[in-house]
Parts: sequence; C-alpha cells; structure tokens
Amino acid sequence: MKILVPVKRVVDYNVKVRVKSDGSGVELAGVKMAINPFDEISIEEAVRMKEAGIATEVVAVSCGTAAAQETLRAALAMGADRGILVETDIELQPLAVGKLLKAVVERESPQLVICGKQAIDDDANQTGQILAALMGWGQATFASKVVVDGAVIRVTREIDGGLETLELPLPAVVTADLRLNEPRYATLPNIMKAKKKPLDVLPAASLGVDISPRLRQGRHSEPPARKAGIKVADVADLIQKLRNDAKVI
Repeated sequence: MKILVPVKRVVDYNVKVRVKSDGSGVELAGVKMAINPFDEISIEEAVRMKEAGIATEVVAVSCGTAAAQETLRAALAMGADRGILVETDIELQPLAVGKLLKAVVERESPQLVICGKQAIDDDANQTGQILAALMGWGQATFASKVVVDGAVIRVTREIDGGLETLELPLPAVVTADLRLNEPRYATLPNIMKAKKKPLDVLPAASLGVDISPRLRQGRHSEPPARKAGIKVADVADLIQKLRNDAKVI
C-alpha cells in the first residue's frame, strides 16, 4: 500500500509571529520555518505503518515555493521514502492546494492519504476535506487512532460526546489529530540519508490546474493586548466585579 502525506511549510510553532509594519501580512524574513506540526504526526503515522509492514511506500508532497524542499527533506529524514514538490510562487489557498493534490494523487495512485487536520498558520482545516470531495473518496477527520484491516480502514476520532469509530473502504483520506501519535526526532544519520533520497520538482503549471487565489486578504493586525488582572478584597468584592464589570452573573 502506498501512502501519500501532504506537508506544509509554516512558521515554527516556537516563534512569535509578527505582523508587517504596513499590515500586509506576516513577517517571514529571517523567521525559522518548519513542518506543520499536524503534518509531522501524519508522517509519523505513515512511517509506523510502513515499519509494521502495512505500507510499502511513503511519499511526502508539498505545494509552494522552492524553499519547501527543506520541509520535504525534513519529512524524508523522519522516514518518508521520497518527496514531491509542486512548485509555484503563487500564494496558495486551500482549494488550490486540494486541486494540486488531486492531480498528484491521480499520478501516484496511493491507497491512503494522511493529512494534518489543519495548518497552524491559517487554521483553515479544509484541505483534507476538499481533496476527499474532489477525489470522491471517503474521509475520516480528526483521527486519534488508525487501523488498516485489508481493504478497509477504521478510524477513531474525538467528538464532543466522546469517541467515534468510522469504517471506510480504501482508498480514503484521513486527517490526523494531536493524539494520534508523538512524532519522532530525526536522527543525524537519517538527516544525512534524506539528502540522497529522491525529491521530484513539478511545476504547478504542468498539472493543468487553476490555482489563482479566490479570496483577497485585507489588513492584518496584532490581537489587542490583554488587560492586566486585578485583585479583589473578598468574595463579596469578587461577586460585585463579576456582576457589574464582567457581567457574567
């Protein structure tokens, strides 16, 4: 079974994001970039399936600029077998990414696509669902456990009322949630080996997909600063503050 894992290059989650002075976007110059954390979980799950003998090949794919090759190399160091970069300088939105991934899926013919549930930069939580809809495949989102049993896959997902288990036929799209696994650290030998693993670069234009932006972003701004907390003298004072200032009782 071949597994395709989309990965996205995002600002490292340890970095404090800053808005450009003109409000046109997020400052990326000189900022540390990394794999989207939920995509790391997807890579880890796919690699574990290969180690268990369930999968035969894990292919990482990214859509974006040439700098995304670094992200793909990180995925290869975690255990993916090869990488594919769909290269474009156009700002990609979820629908465009879904269309590009559909074209890659049709070329690669994987039996399973595992995505991160969302990217931490835009928090859109759309790409996996869009891909499943475009392919006409079943989908299971927010997976906390994945079990492949022959031609079907069972996915346990967290819902408001507890846990829900879905069973769907392959091929399918699964989006990974935080509790699915804990990604491994890439060792130095694997980082060195990743430099020799195949990484194909496909111009986005060669896939015949319309990826022009459909949404226009307006102005970006920092969230308002939180007000400092206050101390209350006693319970009566607390109740008065909650009733009159916070208006919660």
